[in-house]
Amino acid sequence: MTTYANLPAPSPEQGLNRYLQEIRKFPLLEPEEEYMLAKSWVDHEDSSAAHKLVTSHLRLAAKIAMGYRGYGLPQAEVISEANVGLMQAVKRFDPEKGFRLATYAMWWIRASIQEYILRSWSLVKLGTTSAQKKLFFNLRKAKNRIGALEEGDLRPEHVAKIAHDLNVSAEEVIAMNRRLSGGDASLNATIGSEEGAAQWQDWLEDEDADQAGNYAEADELSVRRELLEQAMDALNERERDILMQRRLVDEPVTLEDLSGQYDVSRERIRQIEVRAFDKLQSRMRELASEKGMSIPV
Repeated sequence: MTTYANLPAPSPEQGLNRYLQEIRKFPLLEPEEEYMLAKSWVDHEDSSAAHKLVTSHLRLAAKIAMGYRGYGLPQAEVISEANVGLMQAVKRFDPEKGFRLATYAMWWIRASIQEYILRSWSLVKLGTTSAQKKLFFNLRKAKNRIGALEEGDLRPEHVAKIAHDLNVSAEEVIAMNRRLSGGDASLNATIGSEEGAAQWQDWLEDEDADQAGNYAEADELSVRRELLEQAMDALNERERDILMQRRLVDEPVTLEDLSGQYDVSRERIRQIEVRAFDKLQSRMRELASEKGMSIPV
């Protein structure tokens, strides 16, 4: 992958507002242009095409990075990590899948940021279970949803509600809230000191207006679907068909019906189903590991 030697990079010396102004000069891409650039990268490893794909989405990366303010980390570094995720997305993007790069890149950007935050914070205190990580990244949103905007400790009823919704203990909610409290930046805080400096809220995503606004909550499901699609290649045609009819449809086909389709016993169909499922899980774990992910499959 290209090293992006001339890619704009945020820094404390430069000033965040100046960086945000700089990346606005890169034009957004029309669907047809994006497709052709992505094909040029996939087919010919055209570095200039990849560079255009990245620069045209720097504003998206910055917007998502702004949503992770309040963790006590330099915003310039968070944006830099967002850009790393964006570059990984461009590297792996398949334009033939039929969706836009922005939709695909959102997960990679968020994953890169979250990994950086988790590396920077004390994992011993945070915990490493998926439920605890979910609490870490969703506590503020959960508080806003139930109107728990007061400073200091949460009310018992709010603790109970959040613990139930995020599937963690009340003690974990209390401890995480105490650790994260006091770090929120005002939405009206100014970015940079230059004339015409923007406010935080100017760079935040409007999640109600954006069709991908709920992507954060669904990112694991999206990744699992992508891994599932790739992992299906590990199965032969019969295994794939039986597994899909038994486990990947709303109304599973019975063993009796499948035994008639394939002219084998119901027990043989069950054995093929179990074997196919095991192969699928194993391949999904391998793919997740190759992408540096750690998700249950």
